Amino acid sequence: MDASTPRGHPADLLTVRDPAQAAALLQPQRLRLLEGLSEPESAAGLARRFGLPRQLVNYHLRELERAGLVELVEERRRGNCVERVMMASARRVVISPEVLGGLDVGRDGVRDHFSPIALVQAAARAIRELGELQSRAVEEGGRLTTMTLESEVRFASVEARNAFAKELSDTVARLVVKYNDAAAAEGLGFRVVVGAYPAISRDDSGPGQTPARRR
Repeated sequence: MDASTPRGHPADLLTVRDPAQAAALLQPQRLRLLEGLSEPESAAGLARRFGLPRQLVNYHLRELERAGLVELVEERRRGNCVERVMMASARRVVISPEVLGGLDVGRDGVRDHFSPIALVQAAARAIRELGELQSRAVEEGGRLTTMTLESEVRFASVEARNAFAKELSDTVARLVVKYNDAAAAEGLGFRVVVGAYPAISRDDSGPGQTPARRR
């Protein structure tokens, strides 16, 4: 955790970009312990909550601490022993796609803008770059500014979906042309990503759409 973040005040987001850090995280029991450390807790308290041996909890906490995923909040003296109280270093943790390797997060190679690969690559690139920008913002003591718009729409037909896609593309292109100022040397450069994918159904019929409706 960055030194500018006070003890007991976890960062909003931690993007894991180090393979060793990711390896320390990708273990079921450690994930459970990390989730249990959204508030300060000791190894003894976690052991009682999850029904695990205290020695095992201590081992996992040491590995998580070494990886920078949990931090020491305080030390309490219990008789002849010192109890260490830990807390997750961030409220949310995401693993950057480049850690997995073999995933091209560049913009070249995929020409089909309706391909799910193109959307996955855009999402992967966004995660990678947001992680880097967040780290820079923390180091500089600032705040990363982003914009997020999210909604759902139900189309009456494939034709309506295609018409929406064209109108959306035309509108975004018009806004980019209107507001882009390539001559502004001190301007604020932002990447704009617009994507859409079928909504996952939450009703009793099961996840997703029926194959016949996936076009």
